[in-house]
Amino acid sequence: MQASWRTGVGIALLVGVAGAAAGGAALVLRAEQVAPPAPKRIDSVAGAPVVQAKPMPTPAASASSIVRPEAMVVRRVLPIEGPFTHGRWVWDEDGAPASGPLVVTIDLDAQVLSVFRDGYEIGAAVVLYGADWKPTPLGALKITEKDADHVSNLYDAPMPYMLRLTTDGISIHGSDVQEGGATHGCIGVPTAFAKKLFGAARVGDRVIITNGKRLAMGGAIT
Repeated sequence: MQASWRTGVGIALLVGVAGAAAGGAALVLRAEQVAPPAPKRIDSVAGAPVVQAKPMPTPAASASSIVRPEAMVVRRVLPIEGPFTHGRWVWDEDGAPASGPLVVTIDLDAQVLSVFRDGYEIGAAVVLYGADWKPTPLGALKITEKDADHVSNLYDAPMPYMLRLTTDGISIHGSDVQEGGATHGCIGVPTAFAKKLFGAARVGDRVIITNGKRLAMGGAIT
């Protein structure tokens, strides 16, 4: 897979793929074309080689809850030049609302996590995801627990800035994000990025995980 190149005008991820058995929960996500914002300060960590891996996820079987999100208009996407590579991330809240609904979107095919507050993207990172034998679940989930100093009782491993998503331990947490790495189903992000996301997110915020589902400008997914 070629690396993702992003410019200043927004395209949006995503649709919840929770499945009809869970009541057909789906995300309605609309994109609104706006002029690209002026370049602003962006915190960044240099990455390593370009993303290559391909995920093989399965629908969530043990999600703690399936959410029926409301429609969201994407008002800004961060201008990220060049390819996103393992270990690279950005965070820029300048020009974004100080408060408002926060939604995390994760596209496993692109291996990119985005954070939106009230429709403004404020952060993005290249992620690790579950190995083939322990795939990351797809679906519209929500954060059920936060623990900055979490240690997994299953794997006896530190998972800093953990945001729990399912009852069987799937979470977003800080990781050493390198090419060829994988998780036991969790979403791994660079630890410095995980700290910022942990500070911005709250229990109950939505996390939507898909595998290549994207929305063109002006389109809607229902």
